[in-house]
Amino acid sequence: MASILCISPERENPLPPLEILGHQIHIIDFDPQSLADAPRHDIAVLDCRTNLVGARAVSRILVAAGWQKPLLMVVAEAGLPAVSVEWGARDFILDQASLAEVDARLRMFENFKPKVASGELSTGLVIDVGTFTAKINGVALDLTFKEFELLSYLNENPGQVFSREQLLSEVWGYDYFGGTRTVDVHIRRLRAKLGEHEALIGTVRNVGYRLDPNGNAAE
Repeated sequence: MASILCISPERENPLPPLEILGHQIHIIDFDPQSLADAPRHDIAVLDCRTNLVGARAVSRILVAAGWQKPLLMVVAEAGLPAVSVEWGARDFILDQASLAEVDARLRMFENFKPKVASGELSTGLVIDVGTFTAKINGVALDLTFKEFELLSYLNENPGQVFSREQLLSEVWGYDYFGGTRTVDVHIRRLRAKLGEHEALIGTVRNVGYRLDPNGNAAE
C-alpha cells in the first residue's frame, strides 16, 4: 500500500477514507517549511478544491525544487479550466471521486520511479549499501560512515529537497542532540571529497539540500 502525502491549505484530507484499504495518510499545509519537512512518502496529493491560487503557488515550489514523487491534484469541477501541464502533476481527480477510483489511480502510481538506473546518475555516482562504498566515475570516495549515510540518503531520492532538520532526523536519528550545523559541516566535507563533482549536492536557499543530477550547486 502507498504512503500518501496530502498537501491541503487547511490540513484537511481531500480524499475518501483510504486508510480502510491500508494506505497511510500524512497531511501538511501549504507553508513552504511544511513542504521542506514533509515525511517520506510514495505519492503526493495537492488539494486544489478551495484555494487555486495557493495550490498553484505550491505547485511552482514543487516544480522548482525538482519534486520526484508523482503528484495527484484534487480539483473541484469549477477549477478544471485552470488545470494544465505547468502544474507538474501526473494526473488529477475531481473532488467527488469514489474510493474505488482513487485507489485505482494510486495503485497505478505506486510503481512509478524516477528514470534513474540502479542508483547511478549521469554524473557516474554509484552507491553500494552492501559494502558501504561510493564511487564517482569509477573512483572510490574516502568517506566516513556518517558521510556515506548522508550521501546514500540523498541518492535515494535524487532531486528531492530535504531540510536540515529532516536530514538530521533521518540520518543522525531523533535521539541525536546536536544542531543542524552538523548537517552543514558534513555537506561541506562531502562536497570537498567530490572534488570537481561538488555541484552534485545542490543547495536550495532557505530550504535545504538535494542531490542534483544536473549539477546546479545553488538556487
